[in-house]
This record gives sequence, structure tokens and C-alpha cells, in this order.
Amino acid sequence: MDLALLRTFVTVHRAGSFTRAAALLGLSQPAVTSQIRTLERQLGRPLFLRQARGVTPTTIGDELAHKAAPHLDALVEIAETGLDDDSSLRTLHLAGPPEFTAERALPALTELTGDDGQGFALRVSFGNSDEVLDGLAAGHNDLAITTAQPRGALLTATPLCDEEHVLVAAPRWADETDPGRLRRKEAHTLEALPVVEVHESLPFITRYWASVFDARPAASGTVVVPDLRAVLACAISGAGLAVLPRYLCAAALDRGDIVALLDPAVPPLRTYFLVVRTGTLAMPHIARAHEWLLEAAATWT
Repeated sequence: MDLALLRTFVTVHRAGSFTRAAALLGLSQPAVTSQIRTLERQLGRPLFLRQARGVTPTTIGDELAHKAAPHLDALVEIAETGLDDDSSLRTLHLAGPPEFTAERALPALTELTGDDGQGFALRVSFGNSDEVLDGLAAGHNDLAITTAQPRGALLTATPLCDEEHVLVAAPRWADETDPGRLRRKEAHTLEALPVVEVHESLPFITRYWASVFDARPAASGTVVVPDLRAVLACAISGAGLAVLPRYLCAAALDRGDIVALLDPAVPPLRTYFLVVRTGTLAMPHIARAHEWLLEAAATWT
């Protein structure tokens, strides 16, 4: 059986559509469709059911994917290892959100990059949840950190840790608010302040408002910058209020550079997941990184 056809099949199975698989493979959609039809003719069975939005694997398609995908991933790993400058080291391809990966994951994983016989080379890429999961499904990454729990059987997710979100601002903004009204959780007291966020849709503010005030914010972004570390810097400089993960702003809070505007009884949380392609934890370097991150996360506060 042609391995190129199997690779296309597994990519379609993971992507859930011919169009998305074509983009991941760098092929045209007609080429992907033709390859799948060729494989179906060779097997004499349909592998996918075509739907208005994407495709759904048949029972035979699911069975073939579960049998073929781990072996194809292993072949990719062999090829990548052969291309490394140091053939004694495997390469781990990690993807995740830039701030969490830089502040949490990389300091832990760099301890494993030595040449003790079990170490590995490390290659890192940043992206949002959709981007890193697409890269993982396509075989570009070995291990992904994401706040989205993937669906389907070909990606396996393990909860890594929870992050607490804190509503913060420079001390001068806290001095201008009414603490009594804040304790009564009156959202409009805060909405009069300028807002610093990572996107025009205000994802962190919106999530915090929904959890704490059971409402949608009426505010708009005064400063929008797509990096939480930059949001922290802007908040410290007095640009406005922001919602930040506690791990990222804890030192600034301790120094008094910023203050928490509210201390809800149940703070908003967001869960991070470690995600791998199903079956790839049989590869020692992926399994070691996976286990090491889980152990490190147990010490994160």
C-alpha cells in the first residue's frame, strides 16, 4: 500500500475535512480527494462519509486510522531524527501559547536537553489552541500545550494545570475606585476604567466578567496587544485594568507594581492540557517530556 496515500488518509481523518487536510499537506483539494478515492478502491470499502461540513470516518476508516497513524508518526520521527545535527539526540517538537510556554514549560523542559543518553533536542513554536492542535494533528509537533480539549480519538489530552485569573491595575486606578462597590461586585464601577487586552474581542475580560459578575462587559479595549507579557507591562505603566494569569503577574503584585482590584471567593480558572497524538507516548523522548511537565506542574502555584 502506498504510504503517501496512508499519510493523506490519516491527515484527513485528523483534520475532519478534505479542505483542511489539503492545506496541511500543501496539496490541492482535488488531489486529496483523488488519493482518498484511490485508497478506497484499493480497500474496496468507503473510508469517509461526506457531509455538508467536512467528513466523518466510517467504522473501517476509524479502524485503519488507529492501526496506521502510530506507525506513520514513528516513520516521521525516524526521518526527523536522521536529519538532526547530533544523531545521538532525538528532537522534541513542542507547540503552545507563547507566554505559558516561555514562563512555565520551557524552564522545566530545558533540564532534559542534555546529552545524558536520555536527553533530546528541543524545537518550539507558538500559536493559539487551533494552530497548535492543527500542527500536532498534521505531525509537525510532538507535544502541544493548549487550553482547548481536543475531540476525537486520535489526539489524547491530559490535564496539566489550572491557572487563576486576576483583575489587576496600577495602584492609582485602585485609589480611584470605590472599594465598597467593588465588594458588591458592581461591574459598571470597573467598566469606567480603560482596558488593556490581547484582542479586540476582550477574551480575558469577557471570561472574568461572566464568571464573577455573570454579565458581559460593556467596556472596550483602550490598549490591545497580542501578548500577555506586554499586557502586564502596560498595566504596570498605568494604561488601565487587565485580567492576567496569576503566575504571570505574581511578582508584580508582590512588588506593588500592580494591585488586585477584586478578590472573588471563587476566582476564574482556566485549564491547560498536554496533548499528544494517540500512541506516540510509546516514544521515549515524548513520554519523558510529557511525564516531566506533569511532575513540574504539580509544583506550580
